[in-house]
Amino acid sequence: MNKLARKHEVDIRDWWRGAVIYQIYPRSFADSNGDGVGDLAGITARLDHVASLGVDAIWLSPFFTSPMRDFGYDIADFCDVDPIFGTLADFDALVARAHALGLKVLIDQVYSHSSDEHCWFKESRSSRDNPRADWYVWADPKADGSPPTNWQSVFGGPAWTWDARRGQYYLHNFLREQPDLNFHNPQVQDATLATAKFWLDRGVDGFRLDALNFSMHDPQLRDNPPAPDTGKPRTRSFDFQQHLYNQSHADIPAFLERIRALTDSYGGRFTVAEVGGPNPEAEMHAFTTGEHRLNSAYSFAFLYADRLTPALVRDAAAGWPAEPGMGWPSWAFENHDAPRAVSRWVGAAHRAAFARMKMLLLLALRGNAILFQGEELGLTQVEIGFADLQDPEAIANWPLTLSRDGVRTPLPWQSGAPALGFTTGKPWLPVGADHAALAVDRQEADAESLLNLTRRLIALRHSSPALMAGTIIIREAGEALLVFERQAPGQTLVCAFNLGAQPLAMPDHLRGRRVIEAVNGATADLLPPFAALVAE
Repeated sequence: MNKLARKHEVDIRDWWRGAVIYQIYPRSFADSNGDGVGDLAGITARLDHVASLGVDAIWLSPFFTSPMRDFGYDIADFCDVDPIFGTLADFDALVARAHALGLKVLIDQVYSHSSDEHCWFKESRSSRDNPRADWYVWADPKADGSPPTNWQSVFGGPAWTWDARRGQYYLHNFLREQPDLNFHNPQVQDATLATAKFWLDRGVDGFRLDALNFSMHDPQLRDNPPAPDTGKPRTRSFDFQQHLYNQSHADIPAFLERIRALTDSYGGRFTVAEVGGPNPEAEMHAFTTGEHRLNSAYSFAFLYADRLTPALVRDAAAGWPAEPGMGWPSWAFENHDAPRAVSRWVGAAHRAAFARMKMLLLLALRGNAILFQGEELGLTQVEIGFADLQDPEAIANWPLTLSRDGVRTPLPWQSGAPALGFTTGKPWLPVGADHAALAVDRQEADAESLLNLTRRLIALRHSSPALMAGTIIIREAGEALLVFERQAPGQTLVCAFNLGAQPLAMPDHLRGRRVIEAVNGATADLLPPFAALVAE
């Protein structure tokens, strides 16, 4: 292979390193047909907005055939589009338009479980000796008829449901309508990889792998030990256990090597794992180490944090040193499962300033930056009344809820339009009461808006080797002051952030540098409340 060809190969393979990825939740992005639910044609019609941000890729949350018990994360056909979102032709049109705009397309893959309406599960539950009898996790009851283990589901209650057809229990780490696939069975791995190939053949550029650490269980069916009481409220039975045996089996990385081999055979594809749990770093590293597992992983370190502190950032960055064999991190401050960061991390009086500082921080970290739709607008969390709740987790745990509905509300496109331009019908969730002032059309017209700042900051990132792929060295992590350096050959940048509401003097050794980007009045000498800068 000549030098030019080798460089071309590396460029294709590594397009994702330092990428900015924009997550789209299809139900809430844009509705093209007036039924109140967003769809693929709506996304295609609005892709110019996403491309104008300068992001590298979009990530689509599930749009597959589903009874929507968990709004698409319960999949009844891994290789088709649910009619509420459109058709395979609509998906192909979306991919074509995205690629024409220079956007890569990533889609969710949910390998942990399927819907109980999937044909695989219908066959599996029909008897103990059918061809797919061992495609799901089945177990006999204990002698007293109780479930095989004490495992609890994420959404509350036992993780086992009795099925009279087989006279056994089946495992579901989430809803009872989401039975767990048995990935210890090579046939299940083969069938799942075939569904991945289906989408790769349609032109997708990679996958975000949902709930990946739930994909394999302990075959010995040992009980989980109790979790120590940390003093934090425990709203779900799931919170009372250490999850040693219902998830996170040591054989998962070997399956990931099969996924990577498949995606690498297509060239230039990207894989990122979602890894949940209180201490996910070890699994994230195991899933991404070397050149034969996944490209990247992200956790809930920021997504469920109740405060943004310098220590939180320091510890997150320290978990991903630039060492041989170490994977590449991805970071998200918001997503479809986590409440809006501006509502979690700061009071209403400071939200506008905080959103600007937060955006610069996300785009200055070493790793990929994942933006959730509306984050570029500074959208707030919407309070959803019980009568309007759609999320099964929120309904089950009302009023002690993760508020997933409150982050999934429709995107505001036009400040003066019905449903803020999301739909001509009644939206599936109510729009935010304060979202009209944050609508796309309002911010387009304001040169100082968060939307336009986001475009500028993404352009800065792309123009900077240090911000794209350089190392990170934390220099200060105090009560409110966060300072780190990003270094690449020929470039060293200092990034300074005031995460508090009181002004801070710039440390003496950092004063006088040439500022190349600043938000909220930051200067080389002073950081006003929630101010931040990047300097040479």
